[in-house]
This record gives sequence, structure tokens and C-alpha cells, in this order.
Amino acid sequence: MINPVVHFEIPVEDMDRAVRFYEAVFGYRLRRETVDGYPMAFFPRADGGTGASGALAKGDVYKPAKAGPLLYFDVADIDETLARASAQGATILYPKKDIGEAGYVAEIEDSEGNRIALSAPRD
Repeated sequence: MINPVVHFEIPVEDMDRAVRFYEAVFGYRLRRETVDGYPMAFFPRADGGTGASGALAKGDVYKPAKAGPLLYFDVADIDETLARASAQGATILYPKKDIGEAGYVAEIEDSEGNRIALSAPRD
């Protein structure tokens, strides 16, 4: 069985602001490109690795929102990630919650108004 999701796109209004936010919160280096006339910033991708990767995307068909699909970002330490997100102006929508053997989850509002979830393993 393979993971059915292979790519995601997070809508943004201000690409520079969104890239700064995601790079600061998650520590990734995003790669900028224009695809079919739309500015995008791609998250790292490990071909053959588990999970999915994606991009920030700006344009008339991309509208940030708190409603709709919820993406979970895997993080090593949820407390540190929440602290970095708060330092970047993120609103904590759902504080850290212990979900048993699966670890911890939380939700934030990113710089663009999207609801983003965090998932971390148990300590």
C-alpha cells in the first residue's frame, strides 16, 4: 500500500511573508518557481520517502482559509514548533494535546490565515 496523497498546495496572499513564516517555523528551505503562471515555493521532497510534499501557491485560484482540508506537519518537538510559530505571529487555534501512543497534536493559523496542524511523536 502507498500513501494516497502525493502533493499539496497551501494558498497564500503574500508569498514573501509566507516563505519567511514557513522557513522560520519549520526550518525548511523552500525553492521558488513559477508553474503555469503561478508563483510557488516548494517544500523539500524526498523521492521514495514516506509521506507527501507540496508547495505554497499564490494566484487567483488560491484562497487562504481556516475551513477545508487540514494538513498535518510532522515535527520533532511540538512545544518548540509552537514557540517558533508564536514568535512569527501565528495564532494557536488548538493547543498541544496528548493523543496517547500516537503522540501530540496542535493547530495554528499561519501567516496567511490557513489552519495548519502539527503532529509530534511521544517524548
